[in-house]
Amino acid sequence: MTKYVSAALVFLGVSVVHAEETRQLDAHEHGVGQLNIAIDAQQIAIELHAPGADIVGFEYAAQSSEDRAAVDDAVARLARPFDLFGFPEAAACGVVEARASLESEEEHDEHKEEAHDHAEHDDHDHAEHKEEEHDHAAHKDEGHDHAEHKHDDHDQGDEHTDHAQETGHSEFHAEYLLTCADPAQATLITFAYFDAFPNARELEVQVITDRGATAAEVTKAAPVLDLRELF
Repeated sequence: MTKYVSAALVFLGVSVVHAEETRQLDAHEHGVGQLNIAIDAQQIAIELHAPGADIVGFEYAAQSSEDRAAVDDAVARLARPFDLFGFPEAAACGVVEARASLESEEEHDEHKEEAHDHAEHDDHDHAEHKEEEHDHAAHKDEGHDHAEHKHDDHDQGDEHTDHAQETGHSEFHAEYLLTCADPAQATLITFAYFDAFPNARELEVQVITDRGATAAEVTKAAPVLDLRELF
């Protein structure tokens, strides 16, 4: 996806700090997604991040056949950018590449946390091993308590799992590369996105062209983005 990367780097080089601040504030706000648009020559690169609740109505891991079907349908819809974002016909835009997926933020965070805990566990076990060698008899006497401790750990693990399932977050991510015969005509973008995903209320949009950058909010009540000032 060389062309996409080229255009995306232009966008990221100018506004990555602001984009990250926006995502930190709104990443888990239901109803609010983020849309980054980079226009470079005849290429338009678009990146969408949307909470799972906006797209399929839930953020837990899909388990039932109905949930999995909803996720599959959503990914298929997100992979059709012109069904979600409308450009003027005069711009003569076409899709070069489009892809969408569901990502779990919790899985990534838990993986890092588990790696950290594993290191601490190794150090702790090493120290305990020395202490157990020093007082092996006392360890035998405490065998019953140790078993109870393991049982408590198991209960805590179950509670942690339940808590993770209750508070986990998932996010849909889509990337599009468009090419337009006359990108200067791509001045108004209409958002059928809100019709496709009724739970979505707002998109925080950042746009960059060779003439500058702008940030805007596009809402279900006003689903049009006016970019004339950037052309």
